[in-house]
Amino acid sequence: MFVPFISEPRLLRRKGGGGGGKSSSGGGKGSSSSSGGQSGKSSAKSSSSSVKSKSRTSTIKTGSSSTKSSTYGRGSSVPAVIPAGQLFAGRIAGGGTRGQIFGTRTYGSGYPGIAGRGTSGRNFPFIFWPLAWPIAVGGGAATAVYLHNHNEYGDPTNSSRPGGEMAIATFLSLSSPPTYFRVLADNATVLSLIEDLSSNCTSLLSTSSPYYSKTSAPYTDTPQPEQVVQYYRASSIALSVDGYSNTATYAADGTPDSPLPETVDLKLLDCLNQTIALAAPLIDGASIRWSAPNLGAVGVVWVLWWIFGFI
Repeated sequence: MFVPFISEPRLLRRKGGGGGGKSSSGGGKGSSSSSGGQSGKSSAKSSSSSVKSKSRTSTIKTGSSSTKSSTYGRGSSVPAVIPAGQLFAGRIAGGGTRGQIFGTRTYGSGYPGIAGRGTSGRNFPFIFWPLAWPIAVGGGAATAVYLHNHNEYGDPTNSSRPGGEMAIATFLSLSSPPTYFRVLADNATVLSLIEDLSSNCTSLLSTSSPYYSKTSAPYTDTPQPEQVVQYYRASSIALSVDGYSNTATYAADGTPDSPLPETVDLKLLDCLNQTIALAAPLIDGASIRWSAPNLGAVGVVWVLWWIFGFI
């Protein structure tokens, strides 16, 4: 099945940047459907000819508690129902795997087995909360309501979000004209991905540019939803391209995505896309134990739902 931006489905551990797969044409039509759901599945098997990147374990903060996540792991958190008395009670957390990480260009994609845009009321297959676009985006269009879930998940600055408040990293291509790519996620995920993206795609990156991210930066208003070219991990991670404007974002559900600009560096896009899918932190816990609720930001009771026990 087709994986976004490449012509052959694979999810390979790779290093060095470039090559390793053919890029799609600039249009990208068909690689990302506006109707939501997953645009492709991959086996998450590594190639014997590829250089394997080392898996790292990192700490993900969840309010006053913390748990462990790993890069390049399969993702094997056992799904569990959030118990009564907790925020999101009755929803299911966990169960998402590496092979299910790809979404599309539609906010609300990347949820295993679920199609349609928007994230309100949904479960948490990868534990991480979906991105929270500010209420200001969308220009007041009625069709943009699905982007706004701040009443559930808080604003981008909500520090109770697993992994911390939303943050970005910028990656500038060596091509002429240069392409500005941005990765948006919780702060812990962005910091983790900076290391892998900088290593795997180094030959394609303008690392000497002052715009190149050596660390994360707080999310303000860039990127905007219409600039996203790929969502991952139940819409908790987004990859965007400056200068791209997907009219489908603010149009009726099912509207075809706009083509990518012809100047986009497709080699770097492919490398970033594949590396994010491989290296995005996933929870590999064997079980979930529940803790008491905690008062978080924006005056809402935010739940510290999980403290994981690992195999």
